[in-house]
This record gives sequence, C-alpha cells and structure tokens, in this order.
Amino acid sequence: MKSVGIIGGSGYTGGELIRLVVHHPALALDFVYSSTRPDTPIYDTHQDLLGTTKLDFTDKVNENVDVLFLCLGHGNSSSFLEQYRFSDSTIIIDLSNDFRLQADAEFQGHSFVYGLPEFQREKIEKAKAIANPGCFATAIQLALLPLAEKKQLQSVVHVNAITGSTGAGVGLSPTSHFSWRNNNISWYKPFTHQHLGEIGETLYSLNDNNPEILFLPQRGDFTRGIFATAYTPYSGSLEDAKALYRDFYKEDPFTHVSEKEIALKLVLNTNNCFLHLHKHKEQLLITSVIDNLIKGASGQAIQNLNHMMGWEETLGLTLKPNIF
Repeated sequence: MKSVGIIGGSGYTGGELIRLVVHHPALALDFVYSSTRPDTPIYDTHQDLLGTTKLDFTDKVNENVDVLFLCLGHGNSSSFLEQYRFSDSTIIIDLSNDFRLQADAEFQGHSFVYGLPEFQREKIEKAKAIANPGCFATAIQLALLPLAEKKQLQSVVHVNAITGSTGAGVGLSPTSHFSWRNNNISWYKPFTHQHLGEIGETLYSLNDNNPEILFLPQRGDFTRGIFATAYTPYSGSLEDAKALYRDFYKEDPFTHVSEKEIALKLVLNTNNCFLHLHKHKEQLLITSVIDNLIKGASGQAIQNLNHMMGWEETLGLTLKPNIF
C-alpha cells in the first residue's frame, strides 16, 4: 500500500479525490491537510464520506508520504512546495495550473510532466511529478488530438463548452450562486480562457499549422460536467473521421467514440470521455463530454498515478455513471 497525502481537501476536487483514494485498493490515506479546518472530521465537510473515513483534517504535513496530491487554488501549489522538503521518492501530482506549461514545468528540482495519458502515456510512466490537465483542456484536447496527430487541423477551430457550477469551486461569487446559475446561462472569458495555453502546447506539438482556437466557455445551470463541441474544416468523409478516432483511442480505456449522439449524464461520476462525430458539408463537428471533477481533475490524477506506479490504468476507477 502506498501512503497518500492530500493538500487542500475541503473543496469539490479534494472531496472527490478523497473518495477515490479511500476506495483505491493500493492506496492508504495518510493525511488531508487543511489550514482552515484542522482537527475537524473530514465527513463534517464531505458528508458523503460519513462511515467511509474517520480521519480529521490536519495542519500537519508528513514529508515522507509516498504520494502527494496538491488540490490548491491556482497559483498556490508553488508557494506551498517552497515551504516543505518532501522525500526524493515522493510522487507529486498537482491539480492546479501552476506547472502545466512548459515554461513552468521545472520547479525546485521537480520536472513536471503534463498528465494527459491519451497524449503522452510513456512520459507519464517515467515521471516523478505530474501537472494534471485542466477540465476544459481535457475535454477539448481529447476532441482534437486525433486530428492534430494526423496534422489535419488545417484552419481555425471553433470551440463552445459549457461547464457546471462546481468548476468554479466552493467559494461563492455572484455567478456561482444558485440564484444566478439556476435557469440561466452566460459566457465568460471569451477567447482568452487560461486553459488555452496548455491546449495550444499539446496540439501545436503535433500539428505544424498551429490553427487558431476560438474558445467560448459558458456557465451552465447544473452542478457538474462539461459538454464541449468543436468544429473545423475536414476534407475526409465521416467514416474516415470515425476510423481515425477509433484507431487513435483503441488502447485508451476511458475515451470512447459513440455512434449515437451523446449526453452529459452518460459520463457523470466516471473517468470517461465520450466523443461523437458529425459531418456537415466541409465541417467536422466533434462533441466531447466529461465529468469535470473526475476525468477533468481527481479521476485523471488517479489515472496518472496508476501509470506512474505500473498498475492497471483502470485501478480504482471503475465507476458507475449517475444517469437517473
């Protein structure tokens, strides 16, 4: 059993990660660090964990833990790591955006590898530190990777993606409060979302033409999940595209191409990404759905750890969707 420490476990992502760790057959939860809730039971905050764990949050850190997950707000992981000296054998998986870009990947002797398994499984398997992808970035990259790998992203790519309120974290703001989100939809950060940097680095490393990605993120009136659509010119037939995508993801247990139109509920509470392809004249439309807290965050972090440890990729991640 590998001991696990979680830094910042009181949020949505932290709660999902705790749930996955305590049910993982090869992991033992050692501590969950919280500077605001030390000595309070974890299940007081994450009430679904009542009867699952008796651990309290703590403000103490075990620097010799086998695996360290960082579930801190963006910009806080680097400052946290500056305060502690973890064992050279400790695996670090960061779920913020601090180390995702190549320019930020080297930090205090750690070389962070971008943790999108469908993109670079071999590098992840050899890594000691992982920068977990963003949720929007995961859904969008999985929609476009097969085209980029075959250098078939030839022009502008239009992306529209809608996310649930959990993507904004547990802290309330005018646009995350129930009274605003309920029966409502709105866009934000049009064409400038922070996930565009990591999306671009991945796609441009495969596709020489560096097409412009026009991304419009939206807030939805639901709690979790991302429903993303991307369309771009494509000269092949729909059957050509389906064959391309199926071949690209044939070794990936969590990414699947559906013949039928897909809906968000099909992937909620799972580590799956479902894709659907549609052709209209010269435009290829790719729909991508994920759970932002699982495949877009905590589940993908466990998936990366499984690769790093040489375990079965699906270990601890055979989850049933909530479709009713």
